[in-house]
Amino acid sequence: MAYIVPESKIFACTQSVELAKKIAEKYGTHLGEVKISRFSDGEFQPSFEESVRGARVFIIGSTNPSCENLMEMLLMLDAAKRASARHITAVMPYFGWARQDRKDKPRVPIAAKLVANLLESAGATRIITMDLHADQIQGFFERPVDHLYASTIFLPYLQSLGLEKLCMASPDMGGSKRAYAYSKYLNSEVVVCYKQRKQANVIDTMELIGEVEGRNVVLVDDMVDTAGTLVKAAELMKERGALSVRAVTTHAILSGEAYERIENSQLEELIVTDSIPLKRESKKIKVLSCADLFAEVMHRVHENTSISSKFIM
Repeated sequence: MAYIVPESKIFACTQSVELAKKIAEKYGTHLGEVKISRFSDGEFQPSFEESVRGARVFIIGSTNPSCENLMEMLLMLDAAKRASARHITAVMPYFGWARQDRKDKPRVPIAAKLVANLLESAGATRIITMDLHADQIQGFFERPVDHLYASTIFLPYLQSLGLEKLCMASPDMGGSKRAYAYSKYLNSEVVVCYKQRKQANVIDTMELIGEVEGRNVVLVDDMVDTAGTLVKAAELMKERGALSVRAVTTHAILSGEAYERIENSQLEELIVTDSIPLKRESKKIKVLSCADLFAEVMHRVHENTSISSKFIM
């Protein structure tokens, strides 16, 4: 008996509706209808307003705080499971709570592992995400994880700038692997910043390992939160004689005074994806869409074909 490919349907969590619309358009379909009912105390209930029985369901939603974003994804996964969907894929452009991927001091949780358990318990049979804060988070899952890299989006843009004497930089030691991967592809030099923190989001000291004088520097990171690290790194590199400093960061969390810091910084531009919607526009922030990447990978997952060509790093 011939295998019958199940119908594919795409739904969006509230926080990712705009990106999901772009993905659905590139995929060649429309977003499925979801209704969110809310109680007066803040509790909410999502419901699919169409049948998903026997279908391959893609639920698109980044899980950046607040906690409602993660909770909505979990509830939609559970609803799809209880509505007899055949395959349920959690498409998470930004996998939130990933910075807590280990115990860095006593008596703290490993939130990334907890979130992985919750997603699987809720009904996810596959995860598609992009630029995890730590690659090893893939190992927290017992289900397949397609870990995509925004380098497939950023590299063509960087090449289009035609920058001479290009130098890739990592704002911390942990991101050096990412910077080296970019430099290998672009045939450029690499420098690394060494920073120490006294507490989260507050840098105590920062030093530069490498030479940036007379070079056009591009900082590479997976996320930008308060922008303190990027701004301080850009200042340090300009002091050391860099011609220009740009930054590419996949996930634009941009909390607190991040926008003000970026607009008043030495950065020429900050290049991000639309994995998280911007709170407001900025003349220094350029957004490149990840919709094409996710739509293509979702197509290949649905058709059971290889996605290896989508991995540059």
